[in-house]
Amino acid sequence: MTIQELAGICGWKLLAGEEGRENEVKGCYIGDLLSWVMARAQSGNVWLTVMGNINAIAVAALTDVSAIVLAENAALDSEAAQRAETQGIPVYSCTENLYDAAVRVYETLK
Repeated sequence: MTIQELAGICGWKLLAGEEGRENEVKGCYIGDLLSWVMARAQSGNVWLTVMGNINAIAVAALTDVSAIVLAENAALDSEAAQRAETQGIPVYSCTENLYDAAVRVYETLK
């Protein structure tokens, strides 16, 4: 399933990184501590977080996650949005908390 398909099912709003909408989703990772995510997130994971800064975009690029989803309508700062666009890293927003968003991803991918 692509991130665009998953986002459509889950009702997420694309904030930046339109070029990466066809990225394949292979799982989910939840975390806000960037060094922890960098060491543990897997390629193809949807990364659920509240971190919408440029450092999160760097971690997403390093880990090759399929997208970042900002839970609870967390903000994406403008510098991060620009970097996500140039690197083709989709960043979505959702209203759900991290747990509920993860359950929805799990149920949809199952």
